[in-house]
Amino acid sequence: MKKILATVLFIFALAASQQSYGQLAVDKGTKFLNAGIGLGGWGGIGYGGGIGLGASLEFGVAKNITVGAIGAFRGYSGYGSYFSIGARGSYHFNEILNISDEKVDLYAGLGLIYSAWTWNSSYAGIRGTYGGVGLGGHVGGRYFFKEKLGVFAEAGFGVAPLQLGITAKF
Repeated sequence: MKKILATVLFIFALAASQQSYGQLAVDKGTKFLNAGIGLGGWGGIGYGGGIGLGASLEFGVAKNITVGAIGAFRGYSGYGSYFSIGARGSYHFNEILNISDEKVDLYAGLGLIYSAWTWNSSYAGIRGTYGGVGLGGHVGGRYFFKEKLGVFAEAGFGVAPLQLGITAKF
């Protein structure tokens, strides 16, 4: 949890220290595509689990509001896998926080997520798929080093508590 908080604080500090160009516009028609790797959580590389892979696609539906889809997967060597798919919505805070840098996008939101574990291991005496639908939350930030291409960091629920990767705006 401390790592997640430190990452979020770093993103806010980065946003506050940037040169002002103009505010990043998030409005109807704005689209973001994120693809990244999940870090942390149960079953890291040293515990039989691989790195989680995830992606999200968001569409602007109103000023500072996006909705979209997410999906993620993480395999556990010899044991099974975990995956999640769902829908989510985000609010983009640049206007409220008075961040005037068009390279920075800070956001948070909620999603309705179907998550499931598939167990292959007879070691634990469990086989099959177990899952359900639940609420998930996220908080994150994007930094665009080019007009439509950048990086993102996002903390929340899914295959890992922290996801890092690339982002595209189109």
